[in-house]
Amino acid sequence: MKNAVLRNPAVAILAIWGAGLGAAAQFGKISVIFEGLRLQYAGQSAVQLGLIVSVVGMVGLVFGTTAGLFVARIGPRRVMVACLAMGAAMSGLQTLGPGYGLMIASRVVEGASHLGIVVVGPTLIAALASDRFRGLAMSLWSSFFGVSYALLALFAAGVILRFGPEGLFWGHAVWMAALAAILFLILTPDPKMVTAQGTKGILAQHLEIYRSPRLSAPALGFFSYTFLYVAVLTLLPAEVPEPQRALVAAGMPLISIAASLTLGVWMLSQVTAVRLVQIGYALGIPGFVGLALIWGQGPAMALAALWIAASLGLVQGASFASIPQINAEAYDRARAAGAVAQLGNLGTTTGTPLLAAVMVTFGPWGLCVLALCACGLGISIQAILALRRRGMVAV
Repeated sequence: MKNAVLRNPAVAILAIWGAGLGAAAQFGKISVIFEGLRLQYAGQSAVQLGLIVSVVGMVGLVFGTTAGLFVARIGPRRVMVACLAMGAAMSGLQTLGPGYGLMIASRVVEGASHLGIVVVGPTLIAALASDRFRGLAMSLWSSFFGVSYALLALFAAGVILRFGPEGLFWGHAVWMAALAAILFLILTPDPKMVTAQGTKGILAQHLEIYRSPRLSAPALGFFSYTFLYVAVLTLLPAEVPEPQRALVAAGMPLISIAASLTLGVWMLSQVTAVRLVQIGYALGIPGFVGLALIWGQGPAMALAALWIAASLGLVQGASFASIPQINAEAYDRARAAGAVAQLGNLGTTTGTPLLAAVMVTFGPWGLCVLALCACGLGISIQAILALRRRGMVAV
């Protein structure tokens, strides 16, 4: 993997980030046409319709760590190009308006495509970026989901109005195919990788990853972020009074990205990525407490929500930056990235329904307490794993 050098690393990193934008759009393209799907699949239940969106993430939830193992064995260039090509083919198929069963099958394949891209992306970028710019490069990668959704929010409606939903699918197919071709051309072929780890069983390697304080740390720290971030992004805007609702809905993802790429990148030159993860969670705590205290007060709620988004934005970039910072070998980075994909999907899957249920039952203070527990978990688990890496705490 470390031999997958580029003729121009900066161009390659941007192209890999572009692949990440396409991977995020595998969720977003369905989200923006979801109401139309209700008509197309009128005979399906709400759960069945929701599955069209969520099945992509379920693949990562089940096979995230496994994907990291296979990437390490097969090689990042092969996996990235193949997954982009798969994604292009599935979007092309979806332009035909397939029946529900075929649509679900295409989305399962897209789930595998998405998973491969999000595992390979940070692994390749970490290998390609110089020590000086690695924090910036990893923070840029971490922004792919938010940027993709922002671009869809800006342009998808116009594309659908002019060309229909199939126009959106065609655009996505062309994007994925173009990046597959670009990365095939600029990435050198993968070396043959024969490793001792490759002879172990999948279960044994899963246990090895989650027992390791180096391999598991990025993923275990990232879990609390995804548990909180997607949930607050989904639930908070509807609770903010109408005059500030649009500001919160649009501002939270944007300020999260901005904080990661500016303050987060600067702080990575001052502290370790693991420490920045802890700082981000610590800064989020007063935001959640303040939110509960001023619940219902529009301007103050908006400020608290934006503070929370900025704080979690620091965690976002630092979590990905921690992968290469505490794992020197490309093989280990691939395995750590697979675990990040797996626990990240676990967080996004569980966070929104749990926080929604807590808010309905216990109100804003219930949200606050659960969020504080998640932040505390993020801080404490990184502290314990750091002690284990220094040999100060036994396994």
